[in-house]
Amino acid sequence: MNATPPSPFIGPDSPLDARQQDVVQRVSAAEHASIVALPSDHPLDPKRRARDEATHPELLAQPARIRETLAANDTALDELADLVVATGVDRVFVTGAGDSLAVAVAARQALESMLGVPCEPVQSLELAYYLAPLVGPRSLVVALSSSGETTRTVEAALVAQHAGALTVAITNTPGSTLDTECGRTLLLKATRVGWPTQSSTTALALLLDLAVRVGARTGRPAAADLAAELRRIPDLMERVIADVEGPLAVIAEREQDADTFLFSAAGPNWGAAVIGAAKVKECTPDHAEAVQVEEFHHYNSLKAGEPIWVIAPAGPSVPRAVHTASEAKRFGGRVYAITTEGVDAFDGVADAVLTLPAVAEPLSPLLTVLPAQLTGYLLAMAQFRTAEEESRA
Repeated sequence: MNATPPSPFIGPDSPLDARQQDVVQRVSAAEHASIVALPSDHPLDPKRRARDEATHPELLAQPARIRETLAANDTALDELADLVVATGVDRVFVTGAGDSLAVAVAARQALESMLGVPCEPVQSLELAYYLAPLVGPRSLVVALSSSGETTRTVEAALVAQHAGALTVAITNTPGSTLDTECGRTLLLKATRVGWPTQSSTTALALLLDLAVRVGARTGRPAAADLAAELRRIPDLMERVIADVEGPLAVIAEREQDADTFLFSAAGPNWGAAVIGAAKVKECTPDHAEAVQVEEFHHYNSLKAGEPIWVIAPAGPSVPRAVHTASEAKRFGGRVYAITTEGVDAFDGVADAVLTLPAVAEPLSPLLTVLPAQLTGYLLAMAQFRTAEEESRA
């Protein structure tokens, strides 16, 4: 297999200079090596089990890592907020792949409401290869990659620089390619021995914090309240983890034999649904899919016997999400709703309802992502226990 997949940015017609083309080739080779080293789908693969088990303590530590990340970037966030205002940014692109793209989706509502300009969460290949003509000198391009070596994300950042955009890296890796190639960097205080958890939530917290700082500078009425609420979020995250892990463990034990797991949401919590499906695909050998609340109704999205997690905290998506839950039941599925305390619309519809503290909808993905992440880990642990019992029988 070719260790350096072809790129339109390599060769004589590339808009990148020779040095930048070398950068693309180097990160592409490194990224390919990490992909081929992924664990197998064997039910007792020790490499996958070790990574799954490492995920749990990292997941539990997310509130602490968010506090640390926001504190460490306090000055950088202020300087960047000042620069965003001074630049007169007229469009924001938040780009990445995998969980990083889901983080971009989750941050969109806050960024648009606080900056007052369109914000596009965009897959890094799409930005680099197709949307580059839309990037200009007043664009803000935020590129997310925990490793800082994701090839398409590096390409997107390089293309944005050619257009004169303000480029910002959010990465866990100082000195990485993304860090050195972008104009500004916000560094995550996260570990990633297990599957990605902290690198996603700390990145989201940084984007939300940047949004409210810009909003405060431009006189957005909601900025002060959002800033105060964001400071409370790590404490609420600790409460959510303690409250939902037990009920989710029971659900995981019940659902471990399903072949396909679905997650559904809308608005900023669509990002949490995407991350939920990703954790199941990473932690287990099974299929998982995220389906937008509205799109669920335009296809035969769920088959009899399949479970679905419907994520709908208080907000405009709740009525349609309840309809999604009722339709999933009609199709023969099992429904687990994640919503806000005081929302009773899922009662009598879902098989189980998990409620989370009430927060402003733009901040809610930092809470809803926790049961989504835990679901993948707990399913894997239930499956490992069952596989061990079967191997001893």
